[in-house]
Amino acid sequence: MINVGILGATAYTSLELIKILLRHPQVQLSYLGSRRADPPPISTIFPSLRGACDLKLSPLDPTAMPGDTEILFACLPHTVTMDVLPRFLRTEIRVVDLSADYRFSSGDEYSRWYGIEHKDPDNLPYAVYGLPELYGDLVRKARIVGNPGCYPTGAIIPLAPFLKEGICESDGIIIDSKSGVSGAGRKPTETTHFPECNESVHAYSIGTHRHTGELISILSDVAATSVEPVFVPHLIPMDRGILTTAYATLKKKTREERLLEVLRRFYDGKPFVRVRADAPIRTKDVLGTNYCDVGCKVVGRKAVLVSAIDNLVKGASGQAVQNMNLMLGLPETEGLL
Repeated sequence: MINVGILGATAYTSLELIKILLRHPQVQLSYLGSRRADPPPISTIFPSLRGACDLKLSPLDPTAMPGDTEILFACLPHTVTMDVLPRFLRTEIRVVDLSADYRFSSGDEYSRWYGIEHKDPDNLPYAVYGLPELYGDLVRKARIVGNPGCYPTGAIIPLAPFLKEGICESDGIIIDSKSGVSGAGRKPTETTHFPECNESVHAYSIGTHRHTGELISILSDVAATSVEPVFVPHLIPMDRGILTTAYATLKKKTREERLLEVLRRFYDGKPFVRVRADAPIRTKDVLGTNYCDVGCKVVGRKAVLVSAIDNLVKGASGQAVQNMNLMLGLPETEGLL
């Protein structure tokens, strides 16, 4: 059994991660790090884990982590991970970071979108962007994997094949995404308070959302040219799930069957992308899974691309385990089906 640990074990993503790891046949949890004073067993934080995982929380200190821990998942908030993680990186540990702190290749790019100077720029060159469907070969060898954001995962997967093959224009792309409230994290805010968000839908951070930088960086890399989409996120009154609709201009009139063929070929052998032509793309169909369902329609010269993911699984913890599997040389689907 391979020993794994979690930094920041009391987040929504941590609970989902623990549940997946408990089902994983090749790993066992050896360390749950927390910022809480006098940390209790994890099952007192998440009663659903009672009898399944009663491991006690430990301080965020390498000396509290068993020395034979091979993989560390960082589930700490953005800007906190880069404060804590360098101490752990002095060991031989490999890391999957679920925050944004190691998703960018440069500290300047990170600072632009997160408004704070990056405190660990020396380790950024060792980090790989962890979207397995695009960068799986790099993930296998990586010391640090920056697990993608939930919104970018749902947007990049449907767009990448058409930008890579030059089928759609690189400018004029619009990404409309709708997310359940768990995407905002466990800490309550006025916006996510039940009476405020229930029976209501609203757009927010139009053109300024922090995931915009991630979208620009990765889509530009895929297209080998500058791509600056208009990204509009929405909060919808459900617990989990993201539905993304992306609009792109086709370079020439193309049949819908051709677009579906491109999607199927591009993701052939990628077990967690399901190209759907038979039914509407719905968040309910991916709930609790690591799948990304993708479909498309042609409207005039526009390709309308739709995807659905569970933001806590493919958008976070499931994708993190998918990356871990690649890093350890295990089957990509291990513990995730």
